[in-house]
Amino acid sequence: MADLLHHTIYKAESADAPWLVFVHGAGGSSTVWYKQLRSFREKNYHILLIDLRGHGGSVFFRDWMSNEPHKFAEICKDVVEVMDHHKLPPAHMVGISLGTLVIRKIAEDYPNRVASLIMGGAIVKFNTRSRLLVWMVHRIKRLLPFIWIYRIYAFILMPKKRHRKSRSLFIRQAKKLYHSEFLRWITITRQLNHLMKFFRENDTTHPVLYVMGDEDYMFLPAVKLVASKHSNASLVIVPDSGHVVNVDQPALFNQALDNFIRKLRSKQ
Repeated sequence: MADLLHHTIYKAESADAPWLVFVHGAGGSSTVWYKQLRSFREKNYHILLIDLRGHGGSVFFRDWMSNEPHKFAEICKDVVEVMDHHKLPPAHMVGISLGTLVIRKIAEDYPNRVASLIMGGAIVKFNTRSRLLVWMVHRIKRLLPFIWIYRIYAFILMPKKRHRKSRSLFIRQAKKLYHSEFLRWITITRQLNHLMKFFRENDTTHPVLYVMGDEDYMFLPAVKLVASKHSNASLVIVPDSGHVVNVDQPALFNQALDNFIRKLRSKQ
């Protein structure tokens, strides 16, 4: 069993280069960032890629055999422990899908560890369709092989032909989960509603960039509303892209992220 999440660090040539910490979503792994890794290494960023507990290289992390449900605050603490272990300065936290809630919670609980938040395919509210989907998953989670559930979810969330690459990556990574781990992560959805409500109603003190696909019909409307209300938030909508915007349109996602951080650093 590991004391730290599985992670990989790539150092830039310049010691004072900014740090990017990438956090994937539920069912994924750090491999979801493969289209960001080369780009940001070439742009002279320090990079930390992390696999959340039970995912990717962190499949044997700590209490993975326990039947106890995960606590969302502990999932976030896992990430901070890796940052602390390597004595990282405040970092630009990059999340995708559920990973955006992880980094937003980190900014709330550990504000001195965060320089900014980049939220790709952000989840700030479950709409009627997503609430119905979550309800359905809770009802059938012990009746069907979990990979069937992931396939259904992937096609609902990313239905178009041009989402095929993101959909395939989502399903391929989900196959690596244990069924018990899938059940534990499903229980987390019950912890999120009050968190999302708090995040919608309370602006963070950190600069926030939302990067959303214009075809992310499940989550984009709520993000538009939040971004318009929060003074520290800005929104980039990427054309011809679904929920997993960093895979659907990596060049546009990378450009938005790089422009955002460069603008912040120019003000320092």
